[in-house]
Amino acid sequence: MRDNFLSLKGRDFLTLSDFSADELWHILEKALEVEKNLNNFSGVLAGKFFALIFEKPSTRTRVSFEVAIRQLGGFPLTLNWVELQLGRGETVRDTAKTLERYVHGIIARVNEHKTLLELAKSAEIPVINALSNLYHPCQALADMLTVYKLKGRLKGLKLAWVGDGNNVCHSLLVACSKFGLDVSVATPKGYEPKKEVLEKALEEAKNSGSKIELTNNPEEAVKDADIVYTDTFVSMGKEAEKRKRLKVFLPNFQVTLKLFNHTKKDCVFMHCLPAKRGEEVTSEVIDGPRSVVWFQAENRLHLQRGLLTLIF
Repeated sequence: MRDNFLSLKGRDFLTLSDFSADELWHILEKALEVEKNLNNFSGVLAGKFFALIFEKPSTRTRVSFEVAIRQLGGFPLTLNWVELQLGRGETVRDTAKTLERYVHGIIARVNEHKTLLELAKSAEIPVINALSNLYHPCQALADMLTVYKLKGRLKGLKLAWVGDGNNVCHSLLVACSKFGLDVSVATPKGYEPKKEVLEKALEEAKNSGSKIELTNNPEEAVKDADIVYTDTFVSMGKEAEKRKRLKVFLPNFQVTLKLFNHTKKDCVFMHCLPAKRGEEVTSEVIDGPRSVVWFQAENRLHLQRGLLTLIF
């Protein structure tokens, strides 16, 4: 267990880069503790209210946060961006200053990461990133929880990302470099992770011993991998690029059974969902024995209970 002095009370949770490896382990361990002894934590959020703001659609993030908050005794208020005065032009700052008078925390899924930064700067209550165009930290940390449960360790494993260098890829790069997993990212040319995110991951890798590599060859990326991970080729907000993107990504970057010929025998398949069968992954893979996507989705709930317990 991590040292007890690692207090995360009152912290924002915008990107994993803001937290040390020990602090992130502390969250994983708390998630496991709460999962094992949920009844002992059923009142930790008693009397606390949370504004869940969604500028983008959500299934797993919204439901897992709402359930987690209720299981811990709190009260979630789910708010659609366009139903708030935000949709009519009220500033993010004014919204944050108002909400801090009513609720104890803000959990927001937004189009632009700068919106989260403005919320966190303006509000005197914690702000949690429920997805932005740049990062998806709750997803990546829950994925680390999934891998730990399956493999019994994190350090020294290899995760191969095949597809678009998007927000989930960004957070996984940071997470893996913090925990000591090797990462190989295979993308088409022009769809690599952002340079500033890669630089952060490479800096973390110096401390953890992670190996990070970028390639345009999926078979090279998945060689001896313990985990193969992909996501949709057409992220939210990129719908206008769908035809172009599918032409670029298919068929070379589709995760198929053939691709698993290059991985370790016990390699598992992960996907943050929602999935487009026949695009980024075949049905044989995502619905086959290597797939752990439903267990992965379940762990969003467990991770977020641990996170909420520590921050609030």
